[in-house]
Amino acid sequence: MYDYFKGQLTTLTPTSATVDCNGVGYLLHISLTTFAAIKELKQVKLLAHLIVREDAQELYGFFTEEERQLFRQLISVSGVGASTGRIILSSMPADELRSIIASGNSAALQKVKGIGAKTAQRIIIDLKDKVLKSGSDFVISSAPHNTIRSEALSALLILGFGRPNAEKAIDQVLRQSPSASVEAVIKTALNLL
Repeated sequence: MYDYFKGQLTTLTPTSATVDCNGVGYLLHISLTTFAAIKELKQVKLLAHLIVREDAQELYGFFTEEERQLFRQLISVSGVGASTGRIILSSMPADELRSIIASGNSAALQKVKGIGAKTAQRIIIDLKDKVLKSGSDFVISSAPHNTIRSEALSALLILGFGRPNAEKAIDQVLRQSPSASVEAVIKTALNLL
């Protein structure tokens, strides 16, 4: 239904972006990959995927067609919903995810919150051939950071983690890497949770 939204970026968090398209603001759920790519931009074009459920209609936004394609492949797997697909794309770069799926490394997939052994195997079985056919790479651009702890905490809370555990993981990451970017803090914290 919606292919993309092009306009002024009015609000941006690590998990969502609001794009003003001729006076109408569209809230799109995004991954950390997209967040890193658009963090410095004022005008954006986000590719879209609409999820319609009985109780909600949600838009997901992607900076590249490759990321949107990988998201669509992930949510086609039984047991993987849109939130889980976004967490997977936020936990590791897309090229690493493609490599993990292509090599059948289910242990690496199980490190992502919400992915158990059966779901990891299902993802690999369902997507291995599709991933091997599309060999595109993603580029994740890094950006300067400000209020790293609060942005990372906000992202983890939105992704469904409890505040005490999220704060503990973020503090642990920041003790080990005080100059880490928001994206790096969130990704490392996701592995600790």
